Amino acid sequence: MPSAYRWVLVVVMVLNLSACSTIKGWFEVDDDDNPKQPAELIDFDETIKIKKLWSHGVGDGQGDGFYHLQPAINGSVIYAAAADGTVEAFDKISGKSLWDVELEVPLSGGVGVYEDALFLGSSDGFVLKVDAGSGEVQWTSRLNGEVMAVPASNGEVVLVHTLDGKFQGLDFATGELLWTYDSNVPVLTLRGSCNPLLNGDVVYVGFANGRVLAFEVETGGIIWEARVAISQGRSEIERVVDIDGTMTLLGDELFVASYQGRIMAINTTDGRRLWQNNVSSFSGVSQGFGNVYVADEDGTVTAYQRNGQGERWQQTALAYRGLSRPTPVGSYLAVGDREGYVHFLSQVDGQMAGRVEADDDGVRADMVAEDNIIYVYGNSGDLIAYEIKPKE
Repeated sequence: MPSAYRWVLVVVMVLNLSACSTIKGWFEVDDDDNPKQPAELIDFDETIKIKKLWSHGVGDGQGDGFYHLQPAINGSVIYAAAADGTVEAFDKISGKSLWDVELEVPLSGGVGVYEDALFLGSSDGFVLKVDAGSGEVQWTSRLNGEVMAVPASNGEVVLVHTLDGKFQGLDFATGELLWTYDSNVPVLTLRGSCNPLLNGDVVYVGFANGRVLAFEVETGGIIWEARVAISQGRSEIERVVDIDGTMTLLGDELFVASYQGRIMAINTTDGRRLWQNNVSSFSGVSQGFGNVYVADEDGTVTAYQRNGQGERWQQTALAYRGLSRPTPVGSYLAVGDREGYVHFLSQVDGQMAGRVEADDDGVRADMVAEDNIIYVYGNSGDLIAYEIKPKE
């Protein structure tokens, strides 16, 4: 396990699952003695033009809680939230600020969006529904656990995954608690929670025990359960198999990856495994060009053929750089790293196509893209829009 990520493990107290603490000093290794130093950046002939369209600072960004607050696009607007409670809306093309608010809560999860509503989670267990046109808070609901995942909604139920292993449904109009599922949380987990993934009246979510469950949105009833990873090893650290990263859905195929486990394709009708390969990822998966993409904890970016026929390509030049979830943009694939660079790879063969330094503090949150524009939200709070085009 890379030393830079060992500190994000949390102890979940068996007798009180809502109480957890971050392990920092126990597993730190001096950089001079660390055999897994981030790879030096290599020179290559860039084949794309990267044009910065606009940028804005949003509060203190991810703050100090190892959060993954990510921007969200809704029509012509992009929203971003910061750990200090700042929420801001921008025109996604021009970058013009449309409104901003300073909420009185520390934010740790979001931004979720459904039509004219935004959903945010706080580090002290609050869920907020905010008007997407003004930033006005419409309701606040108190849960027990820290909300690090992005809340999701279908306009009737708001779905919230908290760090204490609970998955809960709230009433869209009032915030009233409708139902709760309580998962079995291991002794040690990564500091994060899997984002709920909605598909009509069904929602999929991964848990720290290495399982993915499908639920009925209205009732919270379990439709099926699939095991993505199995805990192995003598120590509790070796047995960590969290599903924290973002999942992706295409038709009736769900793609998911776990830490110290597997990447797996699951049939959403019955939870049946379609194919799997061994990986260890904390950032999640994406898809494009008939491929499923994943960044391993060791910095290897791999494209697996969606049909289960194995690897299409691998890129190993970014070893141990703490990569974010791969994000398709046009014909390319973007990954951020802990030093704040965003690297662009060809979706066809994985070759390096371009690189830009976005944020000195690093990039770990999921990026979002539309057509040939990608939006990067750096750890310090810089929200940047880049246009990606091939060189002529």
